[in-house]
Amino acid sequence: MKNNKVVFVVIVLALSVFLSNYQLDFYISKPGGAYELSPLVEVEGGDENDQGSLSLMTVSMMTATPTLYLYSKFQEGYKILRPEQVRNPHETDDEYNVRQLKMMSDSQINALQVAFEEAELPYEVSNNGVFVLHVIQGGAADKILLPGDRVLSIDAHEFKTMVEFIDYISGKKRGDKVEVVFERGDREIKETVELAPLPTEPERVGLGISFVEDKKITTEPKVKIDSDQIGGPSAGLMFTLEILNQLLDKDITKGYDVAGTGTMESDGTVGRIGGIDQKIIAADNDGIEIFFAPDDEVHEGVESNYALAIETAEKIGTDMEVVPVKTLQDALEYLDELQPK
Repeated sequence: MKNNKVVFVVIVLALSVFLSNYQLDFYISKPGGAYELSPLVEVEGGDENDQGSLSLMTVSMMTATPTLYLYSKFQEGYKILRPEQVRNPHETDDEYNVRQLKMMSDSQINALQVAFEEAELPYEVSNNGVFVLHVIQGGAADKILLPGDRVLSIDAHEFKTMVEFIDYISGKKRGDKVEVVFERGDREIKETVELAPLPTEPERVGLGISFVEDKKITTEPKVKIDSDQIGGPSAGLMFTLEILNQLLDKDITKGYDVAGTGTMESDGTVGRIGGIDQKIIAADNDGIEIFFAPDDEVHEGVESNYALAIETAEKIGTDMEVVPVKTLQDALEYLDELQPK
């Protein structure tokens, strides 16, 4: 009898470990939190005498386990997602993370550009090579380049645009060797790569990578942004507001705790994002008073970010003010009309 009890306990423990740790081919997203931006953004000599706060919002993403999957079925604000709803086809988790961080980097460049234009201060945007998102298995650069590398030059040629980069490679033939200089972290590396047919397009030769243009921005005064662990482009609007708040000699928050979401385009347009319902829940949980939501243009049958934000706010009964914005100017005009707290 005693042995049977021991076996039963062992089986229960083993089952518990399995249910809690076995990774399913699903992801779970849930409301994250509000992250105040003033500790993450530092404008050299900028105004720091502000009473309110500007915060970005996050959504937490986890790999599903059987226990977490079942729990998410009954938990408000949790979503069960298939891999294709999160990652691109053939994209690994590491490549997904690299892409998210790259989108965050690009959103910061737009935020800096738009904020400095609004403040009428100087800036310069320049090319920084091409950024590697994915290395095709079996391609010419396989085992040489990695996602996250920056290709600075090929055969000593630097490229001002992606088109110039593509045109140069297109002029090569199978078996041609090129000298690739790339940046990985703080190191600059030089490697010779023999071009080969692309696994996906055998009639063409190339490095076998997918990539995007990489830009850098120089501003006066200088701005330091510390967001290495935050991915995606959805904080663009809030980064723009925080940078501008430090550039200007006034507190644009008027003493309120302000958060929001939305991409920032180089012309000041605020773009659509995912997970706004979860961000509304997170903002309410963290005591946010004003929330900016993209008032995006949508096709028939698609709900706008703002509409879903209002629907969620009413559902949870929040006192938080949800404000629709199409552009940076919409957010600034709303803040300008606020009575100081």
